[in-house]
Amino acid sequence: MHKVGIRQEIIDRVLTRRGRLHLFDRFAPAETALVVIDMQPTFVAPGAPAEVPASRGIVANIQRLADALRSRGVLICWVTHANAQTAGGSDWDGFFDYFVADAVREKTLASLAPGSPDTLLWHELVPGPDDVSLFKNRYSALIQGSSDLQKNLDARGIRNLLVTGTKTNICCEATARDAMMLDYNTALVSDATAALSDDEHRATLETFIQQFGDVLTADEAIQLVR
Repeated sequence: MHKVGIRQEIIDRVLTRRGRLHLFDRFAPAETALVVIDMQPTFVAPGAPAEVPASRGIVANIQRLADALRSRGVLICWVTHANAQTAGGSDWDGFFDYFVADAVREKTLASLAPGSPDTLLWHELVPGPDDVSLFKNRYSALIQGSSDLQKNLDARGIRNLLVTGTKTNICCEATARDAMMLDYNTALVSDATAALSDDEHRATLETFIQQFGDVLTADEAIQLVR
């Protein structure tokens, strides 16, 4: 788990701009979802093609959040990543053709192939019977065509999102930014998200709290939902 937090100069800037640090006083449970991003072997397992070592340190906090919030009537959404294979490529060639070397691409695509056990939820996380589990095929789970997340949220009247998972600065940030743009009240959970470095993790938290939503600890997120 990352030990860094938002720097005081950023906190001071936020306070000067809006007069308060945290945006939201309360999330109604029936209007709230916990969204868990990419907690699957491709990213969590030691030696995996896209391993994020710090992701293993947030498993306990994610499970604690899920259990506590589920008991209050919050929707729990487990979102993992998969990319379909096509003749000579995949359904996201714009990424795989340019951003990863050949050897890395082959291993990563194999891990993310639909039906691969690496696309399933990390074994230490236990979903509930009424939780939603779905796949995405882009960084953001809310960009058009990536997943059925928005359809599930809107069908249940969800207005508030708590975003957790990995990487903080890639799929979590992309999903959370799009959530704000779609008018969901959105918060990143700082001790239930993980990146490849402290600097990348903190950079996302500092940008997000200034322009896109709130940043809360797991304990603060639990207290917010009541």
